[in-house]
Amino acid sequence: MQGVCNDETNVLILAATNTPYALDQAMRRRFDKRIYVPLPDLKAREHISKVHIGDTPHNLTETDFEHLTRRTQGFSGSDIFYCVKDALYQPVRATLDAQFFRKTSKGMWVPCKRTQQGAIEITLQELNAQGLALKIQLPPNTRADFDKMLARQKPTVSEADLEVHKRFDKEFGNEG
Repeated sequence: MQGVCNDETNVLILAATNTPYALDQAMRRRFDKRIYVPLPDLKAREHISKVHIGDTPHNLTETDFEHLTRRTQGFSGSDIFYCVKDALYQPVRATLDAQFFRKTSKGMWVPCKRTQQGAIEITLQELNAQGLALKIQLPPNTRADFDKMLARQKPTVSEADLEVHKRFDKEFGNEG
């Protein structure tokens, strides 16, 4: 790896590991910089959530985003991605399991509760059998979808894992 950046192609090698102590000293020496990248902070976690929600229909407010972001303390970017992905499937699950639907003013069928005005007892399969599959609309994601997911989701990085990385950084790391 020595001399890789000394020719005209300007190749950059960027490596990452979750097990820095598994690198032997000869391999550590080959890297000009050894930089510890901590878990995302509050602002970064909120941004990661919003990026992965994208333009998926939802009714989350800024207060909801702040609440959800606080609940992801200790989550990695990957953890947040999988949490958002799981929460975004909630409307699909609700639609698949729905026993009641209501018809919107635009002629679309939306799953609802039995007590909701205009609720009709019918399943997704029955709507499909009537040729209405293209008229089914998923409800927007809600804070409850994310709360439900976060109630069962835990971060994949432990405090002990973080201490190992911090100790490695103190012993072998460089400032960026």
